Amino acid sequence: MTKLAKIQAILTDKKMDAILVTSDYNRRYVADFTGTTGMALITPNKAFFITDFRYTEQAAKQAVGYEIRQNKGPILDTVEEIIAEQKLKTVFFEEAYVTVAEHKLMQSSFSATLEPFSDILEDMRKVKTADELSAIKTACEIADAAFTHILTFIKPGLTELEVSNELEFFMRRNGASGSSFDTIVASGVRSALPHGVASGKIIEVGDFVTMDYGCYYNGYCSDMTRTIAIGEASEKLKEIYAITLEAQLKVIDALRPGLTGIEADAIARNHIASKGYGEAFGHSLGHGIGLEIHEGPNLSVKSPNVLVPGNVVTDEPGIYLPGIGGVRIEDDILITEAGNEVLTHSSKELIIL
Repeated sequence: MTKLAKIQAILTDKKMDAILVTSDYNRRYVADFTGTTGMALITPNKAFFITDFRYTEQAAKQAVGYEIRQNKGPILDTVEEIIAEQKLKTVFFEEAYVTVAEHKLMQSSFSATLEPFSDILEDMRKVKTADELSAIKTACEIADAAFTHILTFIKPGLTELEVSNELEFFMRRNGASGSSFDTIVASGVRSALPHGVASGKIIEVGDFVTMDYGCYYNGYCSDMTRTIAIGEASEKLKEIYAITLEAQLKVIDALRPGLTGIEADAIARNHIASKGYGEAFGHSLGHGIGLEIHEGPNLSVKSPNVLVPGNVVTDEPGIYLPGIGGVRIEDDILITEAGNEVLTHSSKELIIL
């Protein structure tokens, strides 16, 4: 069953007249449309994609199963024409993405009643299709290759920005369309910053260097973190590296269908706390990836969601000691019927350059 057919089945089951998809990522998800302007109006038995003259030919190729309508004036006027044609009484809009101003404009443009909807598309996006998994796996392969490359490039005297740029250039040269988020390269005491985006700091002998990066391939993300040492590291840093790796591997051993996000998070959190560093692990264990770098399902103390086959999540515990340094180790992991499959394969043993 296609994604569109699944959506229409849900609308039929929920007795919803139509949904209007306006957000970028959900629009791409429902229609495979990669342009920047357009809306999808989906009913239980029909689907319309509305865009302007710049994208009608593109939409006709990408939005399979949709009737393409070109808007020559305001796009909402064309949506209203379809609403009137189809005699739609209620149109459901994406409550998480429509602003107050946009809602007011819809109200003044549509003859149908407006109602909010949420989670339908986001829940579908949690379970990846074969095509989505293929793209994610390729994005992970590019990230792995970038790590192998950066080990030959990084050395004392380079800045974090130089390392970040080299990672990003390498990924683009090897098929990525871009980075999936601002690359983190945090060295020395800055490695204690969980989101220490690359700076002009010079990498020195004795530094731990945390590199958290990923790329887009065919619209889908990878997200990987490795921490390495430049020269001999302190015993304290080696200690927290070993603890973080133990926690990360314990999660991999346990990830499977039926496990909740809370349970997964607790595996890593309890291990790190048992070693005396509970307060130094302040973020969630992980999150889903796909069209967006952060999407469902989450692995955190607040995530009762149950993992199912087809979920792709990150496993990224960390320990951060202000004034000393920090460690994070992260893999992308597919939940399978039998348990899980790790999609990022770079070495996680402490590498000392």
